Amino acid sequence: MNVRFEYLYRDAGNFKNWGEVVFSNPRNINVDLVAAMAEKVLIDHAYFVASKADVPDLHFAKHDEELDHGWHEVHAFQFTDDAPNDVQGRDIEGFIESLQCASRV
Repeated sequence: MNVRFEYLYRDAGNFKNWGEVVFSNPRNINVDLVAAMAEKVLIDHAYFVASKADVPDLHFAKHDEELDHGWHEVHAFQFTDDAPNDVQGRDIEGFIESLQCASRV
């Protein structure tokens, strides 16, 4: 089964923009293990920079540099029958490696 990665950007006013990317999962890694692997590399176990992880940036068009930030938040990893749609063509393990790079501050 493939893995759907759901994430969001939450601005300073707590308005949210949601996104998702589907990754292949050739080794059928359980989503709980995927979530645990991600949590280990994320900023404060939940945050990352979307542009560094090569997933769509979800910032709002109106961005206040003094109030808003660059971090996106992981919401969930779920099994799905949907086809992979990652523009980089990564599997879920490759994406976790990207998250590790995207979580360095």
